[in-house]
Amino acid sequence: MLRNGLEPWHLLIVAIVVLMLFGSKKLPDTARALGKSMRILKSEAKAMKEETPQ
Repeated sequence: MLRNGLEPWHLLIVAIVVLMLFGSKKLPDTARALGKSMRILKSEAKAMKEETPQ
């Protein structure tokens, strides 16, 4: 069924759908919020790893 995985035209369709759902004005804010969340998650995971005694 999905032998080749994602092809370039699949990504193009996903990008068009995302643009239609969120609009071009909200995308930069959404990307900024996602990046901030990822940084917080990464720092919390690092802190948890340092806390556990080994």
